[in-house]
Amino acid sequence: MNRETGNRLDPKFDSAGLITAVVTDVADGAVLMLAHMNADALARTLDTGEATFWSRSRQRLWKKGESSGNVLRVVEARVDCDQDAVWLRCEPAGPACHTGARSCFYRRIEGEMLMREE
Repeated sequence: MNRETGNRLDPKFDSAGLITAVVTDVADGAVLMLAHMNADALARTLDTGEATFWSRSRQRLWKKGESSGNVLRVVEARVDCDQDAVWLRCEPAGPACHTGARSCFYRRIEGEMLMREE
């Protein structure tokens, strides 16, 4: 099977058993967050249609919105060419960032300063 051009899902997890997941808003394409998934998180996401990740800090599965209610409903899931990253196009039920910002990428780098954007 050819991982790069074949038609079978065959994720290439890193040495820690993770792949990177990029989440965008299906409505406007804005990048909402970046997280990591292990095999269980990916399977649960694909099975339920709601984004689930692997929390490296908590060392457990983490469903986005499990405490805040800001669930990410997956409209489409894609994998990159060598299957070591996943792109989730989602409908967010609220802010994606734990700070309350719409996106985790709410600060622009200017020199050595961070400029907040909403």
